[in-house]
Amino acid sequence: MRMGYFPQWRVRQGTEDGLGQVISTDERLPWPQTIAMGLQHVVAMFGATVLAPLLMGFDPNLAIFMSGIGTLLFFVFVGGRVPSYLGSSFAFIGLVIAVSGYGGQGPNTNLGVALGGIIACGALYALIGLLVSAIGTGWIEKLMPPVVTGAVVAVIGLNLAPIAVKGVTANSFDAWMALVTVLCVGGVAVFTRGMAQRLLILIGLLLAYVIYALLTNGAGLGKPINFAAVANAAWFGMPSFVAPVFRADAMALLAPVAIILVAENLGHIKAVSAMTGKNLDQYMGRAFLGDGVATMLSGSMGGTGLTTYAENIGVMAVTRIYSTLVFVVAALMAIVLGFSPKFGAVIQTIPGAVLGGVSIVVFGLIAVAGARIWVENRVDFSDNRNLIVAAVTLVLGAGDFTLKLGQFSLGGIGTATFGAIILHALLSRGGARR
Repeated sequence: MRMGYFPQWRVRQGTEDGLGQVISTDERLPWPQTIAMGLQHVVAMFGATVLAPLLMGFDPNLAIFMSGIGTLLFFVFVGGRVPSYLGSSFAFIGLVIAVSGYGGQGPNTNLGVALGGIIACGALYALIGLLVSAIGTGWIEKLMPPVVTGAVVAVIGLNLAPIAVKGVTANSFDAWMALVTVLCVGGVAVFTRGMAQRLLILIGLLLAYVIYALLTNGAGLGKPINFAAVANAAWFGMPSFVAPVFRADAMALLAPVAIILVAENLGHIKAVSAMTGKNLDQYMGRAFLGDGVATMLSGSMGGTGLTTYAENIGVMAVTRIYSTLVFVVAALMAIVLGFSPKFGAVIQTIPGAVLGGVSIVVFGLIAVAGARIWVENRVDFSDNRNLIVAAVTLVLGAGDFTLKLGQFSLGGIGTATFGAIILHALLSRGGARR
């Protein structure tokens, strides 16, 4: 029997909460439970999808909107066979700040230049997807083994660390509130269970937001939150689109982020394959292509670069519901939220100190995620090749080592990424292991 492009989703009767059974990618729960699961995925992606644009000066409301559009595009490209949600990628943050000169507060006035670079990245990513569709993923796994991908992921967090710290140390109150925010997120991570623990960033941010409001608007300490924009914002309206500006240096700097997205997406799809018991390698090229096209579309509208989300993979691991239709529901919900300026105005009231505290946690988690790749893949650091590749990559990225060639400038994440790939290739040619 020949399969169609999309699965024929079989209906499975679930328990009242949809938990306690495995729902495969080509199955679905009854619509009320499918909608509930879709809402859960919106909540899971929300914290990171909003945080990334705020750190770069993008419109978070538009980022939410484009994440929904991007997820639908991805769904179409993979034929509804790979369960994933596409949200704002943190891999772009350092380079976007570098090319746009963003100061860290309010809207990014040089956003167009960054958008041109994001589109270039999406184009390269899509080309890699076409190549993978033609010849498979073996060359990627050889080019970027776990020692390289782990180092690159860790570098993203370490490179961003100074941005988070500098943003909350302007005055004593903000510095203390950032630490309170860290404790809120940490408390949720350690002392809660189930979905609350999965939503540690969002719930921790909300707790810190309430504490900040009580101390400023209530007790008169620090800069109070201004809710005037929320009161004046309309409930419904079109998102604020921004046109890209294509500048060669910015495009050259941001395009290589595609390599990081490839490594990230590769890992995510492997994880989903392991959870579902289905080999999804045949859809890898289409997944890269879908993510690349979604990133290009997002950048052309004023949104962030997109990537598959580990947060939503975590939700699937907890619920054991892998139905791809759940992600269609989640995407449609995100699109609806994107049409609410009032929702966007609420997001913009998040204090810089709270945002900075969350950033400290998130950037740290990114850095640790790189180390986790090493542990899970049992990278042998008694092998001097692995040791040198990891050591040099970490210092290049954390120290923001920058290379200049005429008008072209390659910052810390870029030099670390290319350095890791090239160094590994050179050292793997031969020589003693120890």
